[in-house]
Amino acid sequence: MSQSLTQTRYTISEVEARTGLTQHTLRWYERIGLMPHVDRSHSGQRRFTDKDLDWLAFVGKLRATGMSVADMVRYAELVREGEHTVGERRELLERTRREVRSRITELTDALAVLDYKIDMYAMKTVSGKAQQ
Repeated sequence: MSQSLTQTRYTISEVEARTGLTQHTLRWYERIGLMPHVDRSHSGQRRFTDKDLDWLAFVGKLRATGMSVADMVRYAELVREGEHTVGERRELLERTRREVRSRITELTDALAVLDYKIDMYAMKTVSGKAQQ
């Protein structure tokens, strides 16, 4: 086995340490089709590649957007189906982007209310009159 091959293969324990995902989660991702096929060693151990780690990082970003597991699995299926699905993949990502932007707006509004209340309490605490 060449040096470059051994440097790009990771056990499930190593992937757990690198990504923070549990082994259970990694196996589940594979079982539900969220992970592409993971190579196995001659003894049957999963052997992840740098490409697999990149995919897991991307899935982590999708999770952070609030994308549903079903939509993430659908996206993974589309990727595996090939280039003819680029349009559908783009639509899925654009819809997710719209949802994220909407949530950012909602959170920005909520933050403004919190800032207002905190400032109000800061002024009242200084003057000795704390309210709701």
